[in-house]
Amino acid sequence: MDLPASEEPEAQAPPPGLRTLLPSREFLCSRKGQLLLAESVLSFITFICYIASSAASFMMAPLIEFLLALFLFFAYSSKLNEKFKGIYWPLSDFLRCVTAAIIYFAISIAAVSKYSDGASKAAGVFGFIATIVFAVDFYITFNDLVTFLKQGGSENATETQKSEDEASDSDSD
Repeated sequence: MDLPASEEPEAQAPPPGLRTLLPSREFLCSRKGQLLLAESVLSFITFICYIASSAASFMMAPLIEFLLALFLFFAYSSKLNEKFKGIYWPLSDFLRCVTAAIIYFAISIAAVSKYSDGASKAAGVFGFIATIVFAVDFYITFNDLVTFLKQGGSENATETQKSEDEASDSDSD
């Protein structure tokens, strides 16, 4: 049975239901997207390892870092950082990465040296890997912050110099 051209089913885009929660391919392929995804995955694996180990007292740090990385992953992918200008997103991300790297390093050393079960050792190893990923992220974020501040500082300096030049010209008349 042939349908008339007006009644043929067209290839329609899927409805926007759960698809809106998924990050875009561009963000997943970006450096920041890959780092946040790696941080989330490593934090979750470390959290699971700490739950299964005798070092369960360390499970709160990976859980918090997992939730923060997951929040920032979806915030950056849905462009919340462009909608909410009240938060300085790169600085908050930098502080999150610095504290996460320090905390992961400390609890990984404690887990590997103090506890002898396999899950604690695995959590320590994944914690060291997470430390490296968080350190790479805060290094990249720090470089972005420095270039932003240098650009902002030079613009402010030229604006100040222009206003001083205008003020000195008006006084000489």
